[in-house]
Amino acid sequence: MIDLSDQKPFASGYNRHCYLHPGIPGRCLKVIRPENIEARYQRQMPLKKLLGKSRINDNTQEQRAHQQVAIVSLIKQGHESIVWHHLPRFYGETPTSLGTANESELLLDDHGDPAQTLESYLKQHGFDAPIKAASERFCEWLEKTGILTRNLLPHNLVIARRNNQPELLLVDGLGAPGAQNTLAAIPAWRRRYTARRVNRFYKRIAWELSDRKQTWEAAQRL
Repeated sequence: MIDLSDQKPFASGYNRHCYLHPGIPGRCLKVIRPENIEARYQRQMPLKKLLGKSRINDNTQEQRAHQQVAIVSLIKQGHESIVWHHLPRFYGETPTSLGTANESELLLDDHGDPAQTLESYLKQHGFDAPIKAASERFCEWLEKTGILTRNLLPHNLVIARRNNQPELLLVDGLGAPGAQNTLAAIPAWRRRYTARRVNRFYKRIAWELSDRKQTWEAAQRL
């Protein structure tokens, strides 16, 4: 078991804390924040509560997402490099003193610090040419591989250098809900699903750069 009692997370979301792996450089450990999982569960409608807490556990969802058909097929065919070009490498579950963690590749910038999120970059530089090109490559990768994601949010994408150019990597939001994941077996449906994710991604970038007088919920319906 890995002892994280003396560590502070280098990043935190509503549902998880992210820690540096104390024993293996270049890896991070994502630990669930159980108090927030419980709070989310208590807000669920009674019928949804019957589905249990695993459906709102980000670590469980992430594990399932890495077992989706597109990823498993590419790896079996020897195309791991294609999978990990826009995803951090995933190493499965690891026991820690704070509970079971998901272990994955730690993405760093040129200075050895955690890679900058797309959200942070847009605030500083806008949607400039290098990141526009990186976004296009990322979306083409989604379309070619058939890898399913949830909505693509700028704070769930980070910028790392691959082959001497910036690339977007998805660190959260991989996979699709159960029904959509099943329907992905139908090629035409999968293409439409990905096209909607890509379209909404560009709408989100435009909204991030706007004056935000309109809520995102309203903007995405346009």
